[in-house]
Amino acid sequence: MSDIEARKVKARTWFESLRDRIMAAFEALESQAPAALYPGEAGRFVKTPWKRGDAGHDEGGGVMGMMRGRLFEKVGVHTSTVHGEFSPEFARQIPGAADDPRFWASGISLIAHMRNPRVPAVHMNTRMIVTTKGWFGGGADLNPTLDAARNAGHPDAVDFHARMKAACDGFDPAWYDRYRQWADEYFWLAHRGEPRGVGGIFYDHHDSGDWEKDFAFTRAVGEAFLDIQPRIIARRMGEAWTNAERHQQAKWRGRYVEFNLLYDRGTTFGLKTGGNVESILSSMPPVAEWP
Repeated sequence: MSDIEARKVKARTWFESLRDRIMAAFEALESQAPAALYPGEAGRFVKTPWKRGDAGHDEGGGVMGMMRGRLFEKVGVHTSTVHGEFSPEFARQIPGAADDPRFWASGISLIAHMRNPRVPAVHMNTRMIVTTKGWFGGGADLNPTLDAARNAGHPDAVDFHARMKAACDGFDPAWYDRYRQWADEYFWLAHRGEPRGVGGIFYDHHDSGDWEKDFAFTRAVGEAFLDIQPRIIARRMGEAWTNAERHQQAKWRGRYVEFNLLYDRGTTFGLKTGGNVESILSSMPPVAEWP
C-alpha cells in the first residue's frame, strides 16, 4: 500500500471513530436531560448509509446519522468518503485539479440544533481532500440563538474559544489567531453585515508540509470539540426558557439557513460532487422564522 493510500485509510478510520464517540456523547446527554423540561422518550441516532454514483460505478459514499430528540431537536452527525472527477468548471476552483480532475475526499460534519434556546447551536467539520495535491480543512463554530449570548465575553463563547486555542497551540502558537480570524471572516453574512454566531476556528487547504502533524492537528480539533461542547450543553440544558426566547432562536436559525445556502463551502462542495442531498441539507434547522 502506498503512503497516500495508507493515509487515506488512517483519515477515514479517524473520522468514523470520532463520529461514533460524538454520537455516544450526544445520546448520553439526550438521556440525562431533565424530564420536567424535556418530556417524552430520549431520542437515538438513526444511521442511513448512502452511495455516490450509480450502481455500475463505485464512487464511495457515507453514513448519515440523524437524531430528533427531546434535548437535541435536530442533530446530524455524518461521515463520507467519496472519489471521482470534478466537473471542468468546478475543477478550476480546486487546488491541484485543473489539469487532473480526479479527487478523493473523506470527512465528518455535524450540526446540532437544540430545543432549548439557552443551549447554543454548534457546527463542526473536518476533512481530508486529495487531488494532485492534498490538504486538511475544517473547524468548529458556536452559534448562540439568544441575543444576550451572542458576544465574545459570554462564558460559553469564552470556554469554546479557549478549547479551540488549546488545540491550535499544541502545534503552532500562530494558528489560533489565524484560524479564528478566518472563521470571523468566513462565517459572516455579508448581505446583513453581521456574524453567523460567535465564531471559533476555520481552516482550509491546510498543508504545512508535514502530513502527520497536520493529521494530528485535525484530530486535536475533533477532540477539542468532543471535550467542550458536551460540557456547554450539560451546564445549560437545565435552564428553563420562554416563548419569547424560542422566537429569538427561530430568528437566528433563519440566519443559519441564509449562510448555508448563500456562502457555505461544504454545501457547495457536496452538491457539486454528487453528494447525498438529504445529508448535505440536513444542516437546516427544524424551525426558523423571518420576522
